Amino acid sequence: MTMECRVLSIQSHVVRGYVGNKSASFPLQVMGFEVDSINSVQFSNHTGYAHWKGQVLTADELHVLYEGIKLNNVNHYDYVLTGYTRDTSFLEMVVDIVQELKRANPNLVYVCDPVLGDHGSMYVPQNLYPVYKDKVVPVADIITPNQFEAELLTGKNISTEKDAVEVMDLLHNMGPDTVVITSSDLPPRLGDRFLVSLGSQRIVMPDGTSTTQRIRIEVPKVDAVFVGTGDLFAAMLLAWTHHYPTDLKTACEKTFSVMHHVIQRTISYAHEMAGPGRRPSPAQLELRMVQSKADIEDPAIVMEATVL
Repeated sequence: MTMECRVLSIQSHVVRGYVGNKSASFPLQVMGFEVDSINSVQFSNHTGYAHWKGQVLTADELHVLYEGIKLNNVNHYDYVLTGYTRDTSFLEMVVDIVQELKRANPNLVYVCDPVLGDHGSMYVPQNLYPVYKDKVVPVADIITPNQFEAELLTGKNISTEKDAVEVMDLLHNMGPDTVVITSSDLPPRLGDRFLVSLGSQRIVMPDGTSTTQRIRIEVPKVDAVFVGTGDLFAAMLLAWTHHYPTDLKTACEKTFSVMHHVIQRTISYAHEMAGPGRRPSPAQLELRMVQSKADIEDPAIVMEATVL
């Protein structure tokens, strides 16, 4: 009998649509993971709609939920997954929980999407930045920043591939063994309809020496605003690095291919629903998650990573 893999996912919840835990739970479950969800917020829908209502979980309430799990002695996890957070005390409580879970299971892997902002501006309160830099990233094992977040966390700008490699090395030195820069402004070799993503994985050998595998992957751009894609990405990277723990190239090819299939299915549905010449609404652009079950389980590989 194989031991089952259990993930504690601390993310947003929406009644309608796919973001946060709604974006992560189903795909992880489909891939055979047990997912325990703590909903950091409960909203009617994501905040890209005209209206949204709901509740926010406080750091104390998070602690209460975790205490309940602990009192029953079921606080044993293989993975922790976190994404968008707006509150420093909540984030610090997450770090406390991760540290405690790591004491119980030193092999626990913490997958963190350090959501700070994009394209040069922050969309979380500025006081979250030092918490991520000094507390969260040091306990993380896998991080998925975009270029802006990677630059912010390291204090170094990326204008060349060499810069990106140096930034990823700096991030390794802060803690995480696996870093994927999910999108960058580097010039794509395949032309301007693509985005460059980069990854780096530091593997410590039994004799204590370490090797680093670095990859570059070019991803087709899509002309639409999706919500929940980053959350799906982090969940799929968790799943595929679990299956390929020392092969970042394959894990990224699988992860980015899943993203491609889900996004393509979503965009064609959205355009079909909106009708010719009309921009799809946020509701029409909700990820086609359930419809993509087969692609999540076994994605056709549609992009190849280059080893640097």
